[in-house]
Amino acid sequence: MTIRVLLADDQRVVREGLALVLGLLPDVEVVGAAADGQEAVELATRLKPDIVLMDLRMPRCDGVEATRLLARDMPEVRVVVLTTYSDDRSVLDALRAGARGYLTKEAGGDEISEALRRVLEDGAALDPAVQHHVLNALAKPVERLPDGLTPREAEVLGLVAAGLSNAEIAGRLFISEGTVKSHINHLFAKIDARDRAQAVAYAYRHGLADRR
Repeated sequence: MTIRVLLADDQRVVREGLALVLGLLPDVEVVGAAADGQEAVELATRLKPDIVLMDLRMPRCDGVEATRLLARDMPEVRVVVLTTYSDDRSVLDALRAGARGYLTKEAGGDEISEALRRVLEDGAALDPAVQHHVLNALAKPVERLPDGLTPREAEVLGLVAAGLSNAEIAGRLFISEGTVKSHINHLFAKIDARDRAQAVAYAYRHGLADRR
């Protein structure tokens, strides 16, 4: 069976290189390429690929937010992350958002092809280089956050309390400013805050102000 793949990466040379490599595989068809997460969601809605091969650090809408949107609105489209980042936060954020696979850009064509097949068969595919991040996370006690806040929302709230602007938070967390705004909108709704001053007060009341 041919696997229909949509590529999402903000670097043109990477998109073209991946398209070339995957195009040589007999069971893979590249159906489109997106330069950021927003375009990836738009193209996935129109092209309905089997899998989106998703970078994480992209403008407008990063790979984690795009993965979350796809998992919510198009669960039949699987996401496999392909990125240069293999730190705890990147791996766990992507998996929590709904990614079914996580590969680093050191993976070769055969490894990518195998991961795509495994994910399409309702499995999961984790690069050996990132598996220990998942094990470390499972070994840690689960942090209980108030009002249904996610760990990322709590982190953003802490940075808001520290006085950082949206642009500064985006730079600190390596996400787009649009994603920061989305997190802030969600956490404001959860904590019933009308503005940043109320959010800062909430953060101090609940011990979330110093999360840097």
